[in-house]
Amino acid sequence: MARTTQIKRKHMQIARFCRQYLQLEPVVDFPDGEYLCDASVQETLYEQLFSEDIKNPAPPRYQLRILKELVKRIEESIEDWDQYGLSDNLYTRLSHLLSLRLPSEAVAAQQKCYVTYHLSLLDQNLGVGSYAFEQDPDQPGREEVSSASPDEEPHITLLESRNLIAASGTTGLRTWEASLHLGQYLLTHPSLVCGKRVLELGAGTGYVSILCAKYLGAKHVIATDGSDEVVANLPDSLFLNGLQGSDAVQPMELWWGHALVGTEEAQWNGGREVDVVLGADITYDKSVIPALVATVEEVVELFPKVEVVIAATERNRETYESFLSVCEGRGLEVVHAEFPVPPRSEQTGPFYNHLMPIHICQLRRN
Repeated sequence: MARTTQIKRKHMQIARFCRQYLQLEPVVDFPDGEYLCDASVQETLYEQLFSEDIKNPAPPRYQLRILKELVKRIEESIEDWDQYGLSDNLYTRLSHLLSLRLPSEAVAAQQKCYVTYHLSLLDQNLGVGSYAFEQDPDQPGREEVSSASPDEEPHITLLESRNLIAASGTTGLRTWEASLHLGQYLLTHPSLVCGKRVLELGAGTGYVSILCAKYLGAKHVIATDGSDEVVANLPDSLFLNGLQGSDAVQPMELWWGHALVGTEEAQWNGGREVDVVLGADITYDKSVIPALVATVEEVVELFPKVEVVIAATERNRETYESFLSVCEGRGLEVVHAEFPVPPRSEQTGPFYNHLMPIHICQLRRN
């Protein structure tokens, strides 16, 4: 039993570190030294995170920062250099990164980068993933890590500008915490989306829309945003997740507060029904809340049976109360679902801030 527990702990630490790295987390949880000194663990970390053959690599500055600390920890963990050592591949990769002329932090902050979010709630072996261990035939009693790729785990990969707000003022170039939390809520309530026609407001990078189309069985998803730049970027997100050319997701520009009917079509969306409206982190600006709620109200009038779920991050109590007040004034009841953000120590992917409240709001006509 103790040995099984030890192997499971090894699994979880390596998987957690890899998932945090692929999500470009500023702070990652490195595996314990007793695991890092193992040659098979080092090779797995190289193949999954640092190899030049990786399809969607992390930015070089990020790679260098994490790899320097990883190598330092590996060296500190080795007491018997006759039995253990530092992977040649890791050392060579570190030397290569150190030789590069990397962009300054200011320049790097403006560049797009690949971010991969692991969907642990879809992983049957929660917290373990595909980092399986097998008996090392050359050393009985010792395990070696399999080289299963993180690509085999349920995930969403996006190309984001994580530190950039576009000149137009849009915040839709990165995935915000509320999108990740709404995704977790939908994964625990899949019937809300499965077989349904979904409209997402403020789709941003497309995380929620892609989740619905690729993993939750939505019949059709309209991914809308008010920024033409954001809408223009959505096809790239669809391509990265195997949805290019698919009829499952339709990017569309939609301005809140502008009439849906009587503009481009006599019947909005060609008269096709909408069963569910989703939105994440779209209540952050007090000035746009009236237009947002007006659009929600119009969709509810067009499709009386529609379900509306909005994930709202409470960064400012006054702004959040403004959202509640405008909804009440428009005859929309806001029902709060009980779905707290888990502590970061309990998260297994995606990872996001647990210190800021994120409300799951269901809007209904009074």
